[in-house]
Amino acid sequence: MALQEKETAGQQLIIEADRLAEQVTHMQYLKQPDLYQRFGAKGRERTKQDSLYSLSYLAESVLMKSPALFMNYISWLKLLLSGYRVTEEDLIVNLVAIKRVLLDHFEHNDKSSVVDYLDMGIDHVRTVELQQTYITEDSVLGAEAREYLEYLLQADRKQAYTLIVTLLDQGIAIKDIYIHIFQKSQYEIGRLWQISRINVAQEHYCTAATQSIISRLYPYWLQASSSGRPRRLVSACVGTEQHEIGIRMLTDFFEMDGWDTYYLGANVPDHSLIQSITDYEADIVAISVTMTFHVHLVHELIEKIRASEKTAQIKIIVGGLPFNIDRSLWKLVGADGYAPDANEAIQLADTLVPVAELG
Repeated sequence: MALQEKETAGQQLIIEADRLAEQVTHMQYLKQPDLYQRFGAKGRERTKQDSLYSLSYLAESVLMKSPALFMNYISWLKLLLSGYRVTEEDLIVNLVAIKRVLLDHFEHNDKSSVVDYLDMGIDHVRTVELQQTYITEDSVLGAEAREYLEYLLQADRKQAYTLIVTLLDQGIAIKDIYIHIFQKSQYEIGRLWQISRINVAQEHYCTAATQSIISRLYPYWLQASSSGRPRRLVSACVGTEQHEIGIRMLTDFFEMDGWDTYYLGANVPDHSLIQSITDYEADIVAISVTMTFHVHLVHELIEKIRASEKTAQIKIIVGGLPFNIDRSLWKLVGADGYAPDANEAIQLADTLVPVAELG
């Protein structure tokens, strides 16, 4: 294959990931023919999918010049695969096969940086890490969060809602319920799925139940706007990102703080988001991403926002898992700031768009 120099190594790897994943899978099955017996006919398809994910995360890490993104992915993958009887040795064989395929079949002048990041990932597989629960009895509202989670896992949405209403009636602040119950339980649900304690259907049910409960709580805090023009927020997930509950809770926090909000949610085309910023006369845009391999889409979206004369000066804040992993990543995507949670997002917004600026 001819050298591809118009793309960076990370971009080129994204383009070629599917082809390379097929070659990786072929190589791994040659090295480990027992995989047919261990995982059946569908095992090869799953191996290719896992290899494709690994290449995608590797590409994003190289593209963003952030080894931490790939290291975090390896930690997550190791724990996930252990629930499917895939050993550390299996994972290392797969990563070594990826390295061999990259060396033999990936052509780019900056290929060495890709291999360097991959080597860090291979070394990281042997790292011993503890996976701790996100909900502890001694944390704020820890017992209540545990009770709430148990109701969800029992598919008892009615009791989960009753618990939340009872806490509100007892004077518990709704922001505390969002952060210490809804957010923590979502993190814990993700962890339980990762270690195969719950399945995808249960994870989806729990998330949908919490979204439904959040919607039913709006009468507890939603109020008419005060006099004067309030500050305005437009919020959305990036690209095809489907994990929207985090950005939805952040948007609610802004609304509680007196902002007018325009929540677009998931799967919003870039041009529609930019048009909404203009139509709504937004003061700040909040962009969320959960999947690491979508970070480059944030960068591309921000470039489009900056390229439009009508939105070039808009303040942009970002958040989500990749930005929590690498706290300097927001600078690389061209944002004006990053916040790890909704409370800090409000503080950041107050700095970027002080109330006094609106007159």
